[in-house]
Amino acid sequence: MITWAVLAALVLFSAVTYVLGRRKLTAQTGAGGARSHSRPGYHGAYVMLWAAVPAALVLLLHGAFGGRIVAAVVEAEPPAAVQALEPQARSFFYDDALSIAAGYAPSETLYAPDVRAALDDEAREAARAAMALRLGAIVLALALAAAGFMFAYRRVQPDFRARQQVEGWTSVLLIACSAAAVLTTIGIVASLAFESFRFFRAVPPHQFLFGLDWDPQIAMRADQFATAGAFGAVPLFVGTFLIMVIAMIVAAPIGLLSAIYLAEYASRPTRAIVKPLLEILAGVPTVVYGFFAALTVGPLFRSAFNALGARLVDGPFHELGLYLTQVQNQMALVAGAVMGIMLIPFVSSLSDDIINAVPQSLRDGSLAMGATRSETIKKVVMPAALPGIMGALLLAVSRAIGETMIVTMAAGLQAKTTLNPLDTVTTVTVQIVTLLTGDQEFDSPKTLSAFGLGLTLFVITLILNVIALRIVQKYREQYD
Repeated sequence: MITWAVLAALVLFSAVTYVLGRRKLTAQTGAGGARSHSRPGYHGAYVMLWAAVPAALVLLLHGAFGGRIVAAVVEAEPPAAVQALEPQARSFFYDDALSIAAGYAPSETLYAPDVRAALDDEAREAARAAMALRLGAIVLALALAAAGFMFAYRRVQPDFRARQQVEGWTSVLLIACSAAAVLTTIGIVASLAFESFRFFRAVPPHQFLFGLDWDPQIAMRADQFATAGAFGAVPLFVGTFLIMVIAMIVAAPIGLLSAIYLAEYASRPTRAIVKPLLEILAGVPTVVYGFFAALTVGPLFRSAFNALGARLVDGPFHELGLYLTQVQNQMALVAGAVMGIMLIPFVSSLSDDIINAVPQSLRDGSLAMGATRSETIKKVVMPAALPGIMGALLLAVSRAIGETMIVTMAAGLQAKTTLNPLDTVTTVTVQIVTLLTGDQEFDSPKTLSAFGLGLTLFVITLILNVIALRIVQKYREQYD
């Protein structure tokens, strides 16, 4: 890889070219010279960009693809001893060869003498290829830096429009960042769709979308005994939305009412204290919420509901069939309640900012017409802030659907099609993590089902976003 010394040299050379570009323009316009179209800083930046950007791109490409090129060169002509190895052993062989070439010790894999000799030869070849590629990248980067400097330095003149050129570079950078974001999204969707298509070739879509049994345990080898596997995702989505609904029942009213209080009723000292305290909850790691749910909330809820169930059994309600079975620490209610506590600062902070963004003239006009403060909030402020509040609630819903750690520690891993908040359930994200961890065969339906779950969850979230956007547009047209 390119050393830090090369990068430091490129940065130093770019700084020197910036100074030289400024000085050349200053010398041409000083002492009563011609009036410059652009400031000296733009001319220096123009020279620096031409000297630094092409060379930096070469070094970036080397860092991104240099290792793959070296691996391709090493694997192009494998020796006979390597060709006789199994595919997995051959992969370990090439990994060890590249590790030795990079200066690391090989793995503890035992090789036959002929394979060990081939390993040393391949390692030397990989080292030579890596050195040649590194030197080629450095020489090309230096050549491009020198050529870019000479090209840009010759164009530094008082009438040269350097500002437009630098802004053009900035526009290209912004476009590249935007394109990277769009291409990343397209890549994520494409990878999900491709792997999901492979999964749906093994499992029919209707069985996946409408099946009521989830048991992805299948045999990975012929000598293993396992079930054929059941890939009905309905229990996972039911558990996901059950926990999400419980979390929003906790977070939405508390967060929204606290935002109304902070924005409309609280004094400035109270707001300066309460708002940061609420926002501290947003910085707490989710694993801490998971420990809180597993060690505190779960046992508390279990004791409370088991005691209530014992009273119903011993009381007169037993004759009516009103009784509660014994519950465990892990249940949907525990995960939803703790997740709701986690979501309170999201709803509260965003709603508070949105309510404060409502023009004061609307409040003044309502109060001037004789409305009370509560009537103004209910009939003027809240309708005007409703689009933003819907966005805050949507953000909280998305966070609830994507949460994993709290559900794993507080709700369990058992897939059930139930709406009982006292049952153990699991969610889509927890199952995705479970399916993609451990010693798994990637081409099996069990592992590929994670991509089917991810694509289905993506589509459902997209539909929710479209619905929320329609609601926001409707009320925005009414109150703008």
